[in-house]
Parts: sequence; C-alpha cells; structure tokens
Amino acid sequence: MIVVLKDNPDQKQLENLVAWLKSMGLGIHMSEGQSSTIMGLIGDTSSVDMDLINALDIVETVKRVQEPYKNVNRKFHPEDTVVEIVPGVSIGGGNFQVIAGPCSVESEEQVCEVAEEVKKAGAGLYRGGAFKPRTSPYAFQGMRDEGIKLLLEAKEHSGLPIVTEVMDISHLPLFENVDVIQVGARNMQNFELLKELGHIDKPILLKRGLSSTLQELLMSAEYIMAGGNERIILCERGIRTFETATRNTLDLAAVPLLKTMTHLPIVVDPSHATGIAHLVKPMAIAATAAGADGLMIEVHNNPAAALCDGAQSLTPTAFADVMKCVDAVRPVAYKG
Repeated sequence: MIVVLKDNPDQKQLENLVAWLKSMGLGIHMSEGQSSTIMGLIGDTSSVDMDLINALDIVETVKRVQEPYKNVNRKFHPEDTVVEIVPGVSIGGGNFQVIAGPCSVESEEQVCEVAEEVKKAGAGLYRGGAFKPRTSPYAFQGMRDEGIKLLLEAKEHSGLPIVTEVMDISHLPLFENVDVIQVGARNMQNFELLKELGHIDKPILLKRGLSSTLQELLMSAEYIMAGGNERIILCERGIRTFETATRNTLDLAAVPLLKTMTHLPIVVDPSHATGIAHLVKPMAIAATAAGADGLMIEVHNNPAAALCDGAQSLTPTAFADVMKCVDAVRPVAYKG
C-alpha cells in the first residue's frame, strides 16, 4: 500500500499516523521526491482501512500495490536510486559506470596490467573473478582467497574500486575490503545468501538468472532490501532461449521495462550475454542507447590464453574502442 502525503504535512499528525501503522505490525518506507512524499507500507495491509487514512488532512491519496515486490518498486520510490560505490564513484540517476576486467584472476601481472589498461580507457570499476562457478567440475575454479588478495593489490595500484563474485555465505569474511559484491546468475535465487547480504552495508551487483523472469529478479532484490541493504545494482546478462548461435540471448527490452518497474540502477553485461568478442561492441552500444546505467565488460590482456571465457573477452585496445563509441552514444541515449 502507498500513502501519498500532501506538501508540508503536519508533523504531529504524521508521527501519529506512523505510530498507528507500526502498531499494526507494518514496516514503513519513506520516500521524499521533488514533488511529493510517499509512505510505502510493507507487510499485511489487508486489514488497513484505506478510507480512514484517506480522510486524514495530511494525506493526498492512498493506493494498493499489487506487485509482490515492495521496497524495490518504483511506486514506492519514484526517484532513481543512486548507489555510491566509493566517494566520487556512483551509479544510477544519471551516473553511468563501466565495470571492466578479466573473467578470472590468473596472476599478479595479469590482474594489475589489465586494471591499468581499463582505467586508461575510462572504466570506473574493475571486475575480476576470484571464485568461479563452472559447469564442469574439472574447469578452472578460480584462485579463491589468493585471487581476492591480487584484486586488492590491483585496486591499490590503479585506484579503481573492485567488483567480484561471492559463491557462499562462508566466504563473506574474505570480502571485507571488496567494494561491490557480485551475486552471479546461478546464485540469484540463493535466498539464504541474499538474506545475509541484506545485513551488509556494501553495494550488491545482482545478476539475472539464466531462466529468470524480471519479477523473479526483482523479488531476489527484495530479499536483499528487506534485510536493510538498499545499495543494489541489477544486471541483465542474457537469458537461456532456444537460440544457440550466441551463449545466451541478451534481453535489452529488460532495461526500459525495469526502469518502469524499479528505481534501482541497471547495468548490462554484453560479454556473458553473447559469448562472442566481436558482438560485445554493438551490444554495448545498444544497451547504452536503451538507457542502461552502466556496462560490465570482460577484458583480458591475452584472450587466446585466458583460463576462463577467452572467446568473449576483449583486448585492451578493443575495449578502448568500445568506450569511445559508448561515450558518443551516451549524450543521446534513451532516457525513458
């Protein structure tokens, strides 16, 4: 349920209304926009008398929300959420960021060299996989805690905030100095992990599952936000369809659709979506034009020798070319 308040509501009446609603076991999410203040009521509102609330002098209107996701719903929070990664680096609300780096951390030389190259090209955050979920148990699984140490070293040398994926709740202590914790597609509905991330004061990059609907993605984000963590970034990384020419099918319509459904920022990962390096550039341009708040692109200093996903990785030179094209598109990008 949403309660839209009139301008400059009487504070005493507002306090009484809030106390009454809380006494009914409801949570309250306050959102102050440029033109109105909205109270989002979270919980079982079936017994709430809408007419009684609507009759109050401080109330403009009352509406019921049918969608099961509440906190992440744009109806509860009309203004775009801006997620601050570190001071001076934010995403959402007009702040566009490119997250770039290798699929997996392989060595100190590799991780530091690529960090310097993507920073030079204009990336704002550095990605690298320390823990790698792989379909085959025999494939490279990542350097794990040693990989995080190397990412932190690259952060120290380049100054770029780092993004890396968590696989299990037990690994979270290793992520204390990681700037953004990524939840991969396979863990999008790992609800125990999501609940734990809800208690962490750190940005979460939540990737859409391989076969998940947009509502399921938002419900996963709701798990995190219900725990108190509102610093969530959504990521469209392609979904599984009948098409086999690409690794996945990039659902670019998800970007403008999600913009109407939620206030959370949305980035697009054309690397995992296509699985083919030469498709990353056109899809990155298209995602920017569709209104994405950022991109996530895999970059490797020697893709042919990469231990993971070399076929979709760009060289630093190719990445710099993508950045020039994206920068040209951004001023005229779709803002719907």
